[in-house]
Amino acid sequence: MVGAVPAYPHPYDARMTPRTRLLPAALLSVALVATACAPADEGDSAATSTSPTASASESTDPCAKESLQTQTPGTLTITTDKPAYEPWFTDDTPENGKGYEGAVAAAVAKELGFTGDEVTWTRTKFDAAIAPGPKDWDFDINQFSITEERKQAVDFSSAYFDVTQAVVTTGGSKAADAASLADLKELKIGAQVGTTSYDAILSAIDPSKKPGVYNNNDDARKALENGQIDALVIDLPTAFFMAAAQLDDGKIVGQLPAAGGDQEQFGLVLDKGSPLTTCVSAVVDALRADGTLDSIADEWLSQAGGAPVLN
Repeated sequence: MVGAVPAYPHPYDARMTPRTRLLPAALLSVALVATACAPADEGDSAATSTSPTASASESTDPCAKESLQTQTPGTLTITTDKPAYEPWFTDDTPENGKGYEGAVAAAVAKELGFTGDEVTWTRTKFDAAIAPGPKDWDFDINQFSITEERKQAVDFSSAYFDVTQAVVTTGGSKAADAASLADLKELKIGAQVGTTSYDAILSAIDPSKKPGVYNNNDDARKALENGQIDALVIDLPTAFFMAAAQLDDGKIVGQLPAAGGDQEQFGLVLDKGSPLTTCVSAVVDALRADGTLDSIADEWLSQAGGAPVLN
């Protein structure tokens, strides 16, 4: 989780940020005012009388800060799990803007027009965040992979990170010398419950033994250290941090191939049908297009070198 894994390239089109979107609306407003000031026939009086209302409506930017329908007016409420793990956050303090997701959240808030003291952080468990039902926060950032199943219950923003799953073990484990998916098939492998990491075990490895399921990555790591499992599957940036900083003689066996060849991506989670989804997605797209997401990844995520794709 430390170091610098550049975000995977993705062909997103550059889109207007909330600030740049104001320009055409302002020009339209000027044109309408000019039209209203021109001489008009008596028969046009009714149409002329409605033009100020039309002008005000058409010049309103739905993504301007004052137009955003947040949970608390004038405040952006962001949530994540407890604890907030590195390299995604630093010191379990998401409000400090450090770590990859801490920095991404801060950048999104800034682009939406919110200053640091106008952002409130709360904590929400992983499973609760993607469960159906109304939310009491504006968006959640917590390594949520975008899936069609989850889209039935929540909204996702555009992707802010392209990710792969990786197998982590220790030097003395049966998985330490694995060089292929076949070498992992007879081993006991674990992952956090409800994650795409668990799904990747089933789809990519299809092990003969039922995978171990844990409440969080800390529990899965402890199971590995205690010899209850031979390896665990987590996202690649977390794998780098865990192998280097949390495990004695930690080792990344390799990356798992993407299911069906589709690139797995993380997105911000919003309430189903949230009025913020379009504006938040526009900001994420702009941060990707101008290179901000790449710069944040370079600062906070480890390099992918030394983690071969297993076949």
